[in-house]
Amino acid sequence: MAKPTAGKSKTTPAGPEYPLTAMAVVAPIVGWLVPGAGHILLKRYVRGILLFVSVAAMFAIGLGMHGRIYQPNGGDILDILGFVGDVGAGALYFLARIMDWGNVMAATAAADYGKTFLIVAGLLNFIAAADAHHIALGKKP
Repeated sequence: MAKPTAGKSKTTPAGPEYPLTAMAVVAPIVGWLVPGAGHILLKRYVRGILLFVSVAAMFAIGLGMHGRIYQPNGGDILDILGFVGDVGAGALYFLARIMDWGNVMAATAAADYGKTFLIVAGLLNFIAAADAHHIALGKKP
């Protein structure tokens, strides 16, 4: 009996499908520090401006509603998750900490919604930084 060879092919180990470039590293870092800046670096100006306006507006609305800015601590898991969400806003978080904004313990419904706005602004910025990374890799047109 003859051995079938039509289905076999030699494959050579190929490099990664999406090679890691300097821009794929720089764009998400810059995009995290300044919301939307990663997209602007990648010449996606409209998307970058919309992201900056969205994240900055949500952050400002959260502060305006007397939302709480979480600080790093090793306590309650919800405080840690709130801190991670807040840090996602990048330079806005550090500016708020330096200027001592959002350091109030208000027990109103508006303050609770404000805290949520601050966290969601940071989470949106994390997603935007990941999007900038995928665009820089070429995974997303």
